Amino acid sequence: MQKKVILKEIEKEIECGIYNLEPASALEYLDGIKDKYGAGIEKLVEKHKKRLAALEAEKRRYEEISVFEREAYNSGARYIAGVDEAGRGPLAGPVVAAAVILPEGVFIKNLKDSKKLSPAQRDVLYEEIIKKAVSYGIGIVDEKCIDEINILKATKLAMEKAIKKLLPAPDIIFIDAVSLDNINIKQKAIEKGDNLSISIAAASILAKVTRDRIIESKDSLYPVYGFARHKGYGTKEHIEAIKKYGACPVHRMSFIKKFL
Repeated sequence: MQKKVILKEIEKEIECGIYNLEPASALEYLDGIKDKYGAGIEKLVEKHKKRLAALEAEKRRYEEISVFEREAYNSGARYIAGVDEAGRGPLAGPVVAAAVILPEGVFIKNLKDSKKLSPAQRDVLYEEIIKKAVSYGIGIVDEKCIDEINILKATKLAMEKAIKKLLPAPDIIFIDAVSLDNINIKQKAIEKGDNLSISIAAASILAKVTRDRIIESKDSLYPVYGFARHKGYGTKEHIEAIKKYGACPVHRMSFIKKFL
């Protein structure tokens, strides 16, 4: 019994020592001490083999959604900007766009369409993208402007604002669904691009996190609407609150007039 306890303590100590190592490095270290500890580290070896297999699978997935970037680099592009927006559909708050230039060869684990990530995962990736990006820009168009010019024009305006903040300027822009007439840079339309391009996926995360934080900040000002929960989207709770309390300053009047 005492021997098992000692082995458990040794296993725990070893695991703490290799906690921050990449799976391949962890396995290399464990291989170097297997003669000393033998069966005592078998569970650790299996655990890190699974970690390595998962990482290799993630890298293969990442390569698959880097195809458009590789094609652009091979055609002579140096700076590729992915552009995406968040907030076209909600009843309240701004539409937010992001433009991101990632460095060639970068690897960001779990980078994917923001809608496929939890809020906690998006927050982590948001920080990593900002840290690793060559450049990024955020464009925000508020609810008043949306009411004045319509959501499609507001979305394009937000994207244009984001792109104009990029330094250096991109050689090509990857974008889904819309074309920007006021931007004199080569554009490539990629349908469902947030699932097919690392650049657009990165932009989708920056746009989503930025917009969520903006609308969450309105929750304490207008608590009856539940903005922190639904982020301004047309949930049953939100629509019922509009019918009961009317509009507040962050609502899009052109979107909610049918509920008043």
